Amino acid sequence: MLRFPIRSTTFMSNPRPYAIILDDHPLVGRGMAQYLESVRPELSVRAVTTWQETLELVQVHGCPLVLVADLWLADGNCLPLLTKWHFDHPEAPWLAISADDDPATSQRVRTAGAQGFVHKQASPETFGRAVLTVLDGGQWFEAGPALGPKDSVRREWKVTAAELGLTSRQGDILILLLKGLSNKRIALTLDITESTVKEHVTAILERLRVRTRVEAIMALQGRRVVPSEIT
Repeated sequence: MLRFPIRSTTFMSNPRPYAIILDDHPLVGRGMAQYLESVRPELSVRAVTTWQETLELVQVHGCPLVLVADLWLADGNCLPLLTKWHFDHPEAPWLAISADDDPATSQRVRTAGAQGFVHKQASPETFGRAVLTVLDGGQWFEAGPALGPKDSVRREWKVTAAELGLTSRQGDILILLLKGLSNKRIALTLDITESTVKEHVTAILERLRVRTRVEAIMALQGRRVVPSEIT
């Protein structure tokens, strides 16, 4: 498990104020870094491809003025790490970037403490204005571009039973329910009675504020329910 280093406020080898661009596509990250330096020449912008590299920069140079981070890295979604970043480094705002066109993404990152969100299909000028706004203490949350079905990029967000307000057992049942299993099949799979399954299904639907299994499936589109111990 990655651990956050003790916060350092001493800039040992980076006398210029700096920013971090975190993107696992090196050309994309370096392109954003070069553009940001062109609009803020006083900034030293470092492009990194992993969360570990981000932590190493902070350990050596202290907190950046801003962290610009892609939500989806090679090893998966890094929103939990960015949430912890906001908690541990409140003085260093972060701006989310993503090619994910899920309408809920902007609200997810806002809830996690981001100061802004920019879709990767935005223009360089929009990206620059967003970063400058965040650097000046403001927020930048703009609707993503209108995309056609062929351009749509939507990822599955993992969600646990606890995050949905369900018990661990209800989470197990919900996972099977979303796979289309009947109450009888769920009961056999989990080695419980069918009446117990029915009680849990009723509670699950009430908690999700839906009336039917189909509505539950629709309500959870874009999210993949996982056991509570898996993150």
